[in-house]
Amino acid sequence: MKERKLRPAYVFVGDEAFFRKRCRDAVLRHLISADLRDFSLYDFDLAETHLAEVLDRARTPSLMAPFQVFFIRGVKELYGRGSHEAELDAIREYVENPNPDAVLIFVADHISIPSDPRRMEMTDRDRYERIRETLGEFCTIIELARVEENEAVRWIADTAAAENVKVDSDAAREMVDALGGDMMLVASELEKLILCVGDKKKITLGDVETMVLAAKQRTLYELTDAISAKDRERALKVLDAILSSGDGEEASIGHLYMLAKTFRQMLVIFERKVRDSRALWQALWQGFRLPPFAAEDVIRQARRYQSQRELTRALRLIARADLALRSNPPSKRLILEQLVIDLASPRPAYETAWQRELPV
Repeated sequence: MKERKLRPAYVFVGDEAFFRKRCRDAVLRHLISADLRDFSLYDFDLAETHLAEVLDRARTPSLMAPFQVFFIRGVKELYGRGSHEAELDAIREYVENPNPDAVLIFVADHISIPSDPRRMEMTDRDRYERIRETLGEFCTIIELARVEENEAVRWIADTAAAENVKVDSDAAREMVDALGGDMMLVASELEKLILCVGDKKKITLGDVETMVLAAKQRTLYELTDAISAKDRERALKVLDAILSSGDGEEASIGHLYMLAKTFRQMLVIFERKVRDSRALWQALWQGFRLPPFAAEDVIRQARRYQSQRELTRALRLIARADLALRSNPPSKRLILEQLVIDLASPRPAYETAWQRELPV
């Protein structure tokens, strides 16, 4: 990027938000000056904007900026029902005759790539192969996969060392384990820990247990425990405690992400009939595992559900809440409270068709 030796188009494949953010930050730092971003940077979603419009803008040189960057999400729309050969051909034609002062970056964040590719789910593997066979022929693919535990621990130590802070090895491993290897959360929590330890310049296991586990994970599992027990009053009290601490409502999307992840874990536990923590590590792959302190609790919570359908209903409700939160609602708290009430209520005898068809 520093030398502007760029391909016309790239595809970021993978849902690891940490690497996607680092790539985006590097693109902005090297390709676009801060005072020209309003004229140089474009974010599109193919679920909302037709591909032809995006390509037309990319072909048109900007009168205000020397270089343009287009981030294009919703790549899965190119592989939905019906034929999309015309759209893929349009991308090929653009790449063969591109605007030299623009770069297209397609974001395929609907695919999850584990640190060990052999453990990739069949659905994600099929989706990835389709991208390789189509967009991969004329776009450069960049994999954004989950990191291995040892790599995450090493990153924590190196990042802290750059701030003259030492991290005990058991503290780093506990942080990675507690946050399920989610590097966005790891990076955020490490930043807070570095600030909190101050002049001590050392992060211990006790610091992690106090500032990370207690504040984030344990409260979340208290919420799912109340929800799975159908205790609406307790669930609302726990939710209030979550929203009254830390970033509060501003972190609503993050709270919802963690809630969805826990229910997906419970769904796997239910489907594979996991009965103890020993079987749990075989059922859940690296990067999707539970912290050790929560294993037995989540297994117990999953066993409270009577069918797979109950858990998929919960994921549909969370998906609906996610859509509502992303539409700039007047009250994020109200949406989360209604979600908790719905999750902690017995399944209604009748659901409308659109409720059943909400994405999981």
